[in-house]
Amino acid sequence: MTFSDLNLNRFLLNALDDLGFAVPTPIQEKAFSVIMSSKDVVGVAQTGTGKTFAYLLPILRQHTYSDQKHPRVLIIVPTRELVVQVVKDIKSLTPYINVRFAGIYGGTNINTDKQLVHAGLDVLVATPGRLLDLALDGVLKLKFIQKFVIDEVDEMMNLGFRPQIITLMDLLPKKRQSILFSATLTKEVDDLLDTFFKSPVKIEVSTSGSPLDTIQQQAYPVPNFYTKVNFLKDILQDKKTFNKVLVFVKNKKQATILFDEMELALPKQVAVIHSNKTQNYRFRSVEKFEKGSISVLIATDIIARGLDLTNVSHVINFDIPKEPENYIHRIGRTGRAEQIGTSISLFTEAEADYLGEIEFLMNREIDVFDLPESIEISTQLIDEEIPRSELELELSKEKKTEEVAGGLAFHEKKEKNRKVNLGGSYRRELVKKYKKPLTRGQKKK
Repeated sequence: MTFSDLNLNRFLLNALDDLGFAVPTPIQEKAFSVIMSSKDVVGVAQTGTGKTFAYLLPILRQHTYSDQKHPRVLIIVPTRELVVQVVKDIKSLTPYINVRFAGIYGGTNINTDKQLVHAGLDVLVATPGRLLDLALDGVLKLKFIQKFVIDEVDEMMNLGFRPQIITLMDLLPKKRQSILFSATLTKEVDDLLDTFFKSPVKIEVSTSGSPLDTIQQQAYPVPNFYTKVNFLKDILQDKKTFNKVLVFVKNKKQATILFDEMELALPKQVAVIHSNKTQNYRFRSVEKFEKGSISVLIATDIIARGLDLTNVSHVINFDIPKEPENYIHRIGRTGRAEQIGTSISLFTEAEADYLGEIEFLMNREIDVFDLPESIEISTQLIDEEIPRSELELELSKEKKTEEVAGGLAFHEKKEKNRKVNLGGSYRRELVKKYKKPLTRGQKKK
């Protein structure tokens, strides 16, 4: 089947032709007619199989011109980066269609978003928090929504957006089409479907939690953080093989440490993104990585979902995520569009159980290799790796050293620095002493 065999109009076919797309992916082919029927839909497909186009194409096919100000299509996604990606996809599909669309997310000037909504929209893409801000403020009227799409809903649950999603779905009109797409389905998502969806049609082109067959999965047992750093430095010397590498780290603190180490080994070839980085910095880093200006991007799970990064040669799990579903989304950044990709996972003894849960979810084993003898085993540990008793002893020693070097770190305040909160009585005594303070309207006599 080609896109010409679907019930697309010539405007969308021309846009797809401009993009160089001729054949729909299985999820795009199966979802098209069901979404066109206006039934509620749950789509399950592996990351990298074109889920975004799977819901955008039928929605845009049914789009009709209207001069009303309030949007009729609402798409919510978990991250700012994914808002930008979906807006980019809408733009690529609509050069020949008159569609008003915009993306909004937190961390930006809300007044700018209010102006966008007030100017009039057909399709709105948003993160849940900013969307609710506008809706509760009365700027955004949700009663006109006809189609509601939740993309990567399980990640929204992981990020703590469940209350916002439930509030939002309560505010939406009962008569609407609800569409949900994801690579994995969890119990929380099933509960959401039971409460808010009307007999949804489930479209599943792969078992929930299945990785792409085009991804070669490897794992190495590594004793600690800095030995993992040594491993990474060693393999990334092969720039021809490891030409576009995405490295996932479990938290922003470790991401920063790793970036500092890798920047020394590969100057001007590494960037890092996590929630402490500004939005502009994050966008620039992703753009440089996409264009090939840098070869290594270190990230927390903030970009594990939804972003369409092309030609990623390797995904490296610097650590193993506790949630096995996150592993599926991480490695789904490579092996996309039928290209071959490789994922390499580094796991400590404490992380071995997480790897087992991932294998159970995928119903397949990951190839485990011995650490090459050329890799130097580090004895240096980060705080998280030091046993608590040893760490507490070390902190106690540091405190004693500080006391000897600079006197007691904590000492009695001098009498003049002791303050007591006397509340209202204290302020009344000040008024008596200094009289009523001058106001702007008073003049000195």
